[in-house]
Amino acid sequence: MPILSLPMYDIHHPTTLGLTTALTTLLTQRGVLAEVEWHNDLLPHWRDDNVLLSQTCGYPLVALLPDVQLVGAFQSSAQGCEGLRYRSWLVARKEDENLTLRDFRGRRAVCNSEDSHSGYNSLRYVIAPLARAGTFFSTTLLSGSHRQSLTALREQRADIAAIDCITWALLRAHHPEELAGLEIIGETPLCAALPLITSAKTDAATLEHLRSALTELTKDKKYQPLLAQSLIGGFAVPERAFYDEVQAWEDQAAEYGVTAL
Repeated sequence: MPILSLPMYDIHHPTTLGLTTALTTLLTQRGVLAEVEWHNDLLPHWRDDNVLLSQTCGYPLVALLPDVQLVGAFQSSAQGCEGLRYRSWLVARKEDENLTLRDFRGRRAVCNSEDSHSGYNSLRYVIAPLARAGTFFSTTLLSGSHRQSLTALREQRADIAAIDCITWALLRAHHPEELAGLEIIGETPLCAALPLITSAKTDAATLEHLRSALTELTKDKKYQPLLAQSLIGGFAVPERAFYDEVQAWEDQAAEYGVTAL
């Protein structure tokens, strides 16, 4: 059976489960059946020909997933978002709350993964003009997730991280203890919101059903409490070229000689 998954903002699992249940119901009403799955190894999942609907990050979309189809993107009501764009907060421990990004030269960064726009590509972009001989930080730890990056900050294994502003807002609502002792000391520019995708094998009629279901989900009043918990404010369908700016950030960092953190 085709797979439906929303893996990227599963901060409060009952809320994510509510979203997937609503979507499977709306799709069933349109004659489209789907089975909800949960994945930890996301790249093979996103590349699976059986994926009906999933959410990825802008960087994998442009760099690693040339064949998937763009379904659209959620608009978020989280602080730091505007329309179909979001940003990352630059986060450090409270003891460093009065520092600027420039003050972190030679200190330790932590990122969720190298294929993350919000945690890696965006941080590389903002430090690139400050780098010397292609280097800014002394070391960069790869943590595996934004939540693990925050743990590394709290445990003083790293000094600064770029954290997706939606993740930050959801943690503040559901797990505020994970933000204890941490402060936002800066921000990245806005960039294209996380894309919703479907397999290259999905036919045009099913793609339209997906977009119709997502539109109904975000407009039907009965789903508004669920959407409010998820910080989802709408759904829209941008052109795939909307995500070209993700690659542009990597290219601009490379112009400063910064190809890695």
